[in-house]
Amino acid sequence: MDDDRVLPVPAHELGMALDTLSVDELQQRIGLLKDEIARLEAAIATKTASRSAADAVFKF
Repeated sequence: MDDDRVLPVPAHELGMALDTLSVDELQQRIGLLKDEIARLEAAIATKTASRSAADAVFKF
């Protein structure tokens, strides 16, 4: 069976070489990383709120 699928290239990998990227590509990656940071911070806020609610119920 022929496998002609193209594997996706990660948008960014920590520690990857940056010397071959253009300024536009670097700016796009910064935008992606900022979006990911915001997503992670939202997840932390949600988990913190859930933990606080559980603590209030169980009086920890």
